[in-house]
Amino acid sequence: MSEVNVESESEGMDEKIGRMKPSSSFKDFVDLVEILRNRCPWDREQTHESLKDHLIEEAYEAVDAIENQDQAELSRELGDLLLQVVFHSRMAQEQHHFTIEDVVYRISEKLIRRHPHIFANTEVENVADVARNWESIKMGEGRTSVLDGLPVQLPALIRAHRMQEKASNVGFDWGNWKPAFEKVKEEIDELENALDHGFDGNELSAKIREEFGDLLFSLVNVSRLMGFQSEELLREAGRKFEKRFRSIELELREAGKKINDTSLEEMDEIWNRIKRSESRDS
Repeated sequence: MSEVNVESESEGMDEKIGRMKPSSSFKDFVDLVEILRNRCPWDREQTHESLKDHLIEEAYEAVDAIENQDQAELSRELGDLLLQVVFHSRMAQEQHHFTIEDVVYRISEKLIRRHPHIFANTEVENVADVARNWESIKMGEGRTSVLDGLPVQLPALIRAHRMQEKASNVGFDWGNWKPAFEKVKEEIDELENALDHGFDGNELSAKIREEFGDLLFSLVNVSRLMGFQSEELLREAGRKFEKRFRSIELELREAGKKINDTSLEEMDEIWNRIKRSESRDS
């Protein structure tokens, strides 16, 4: 690991500030973050913990740009994400843990090690072979399960998809979506049975919670086997719901009505009219 001398790095800070201007140089960007960390009161106060939510937020903003097919925005959001990587590395350097050079070296070393079909003599025929080799190499790195390394903080749909994907890489999978869909039907029956027998006063029983979770997990499996990402599909469904609901609100406002005073039947009639209009437009 690189040796760090923070005191010597602080020397010449005024000189760095004097020559700083927008640049495409990675080193200049690292210097810029160093300047901010040294001279900006807000940046000086930050820690890994205080910035962890920012890291997640920037990643999701980049995803938004991808889904909106906005390349200019994606370029900006990737810059924000890069800032998080360099900033966290700078804080670690100050604590004598690691540097940005260590970060770059470690990811380079891992990529070379996990691509023996490019950098060594391993032969592969397709993407499935690459995935199996990847999991096998990771197990050789000291992991005890192919499911190791999945952060618990991941959104549940993404984590379920990745969990199933990793199991699939070692052969634990349906051949296609059809038997997985039969499993969905089975889970629906089990949930319905739990709903029929599982109420305790006004509270849902633990069995209903369990069966509902199993149903969601099995739906993710069908989505994955059909080549979809459940998280993405649910986001699309959410955007569609939001658009239609906002249209209901707009129509009611234009009619001088308040949504709180509108019946479900009237709102449902507007909703169905919006759906029919969308079908005609498509």
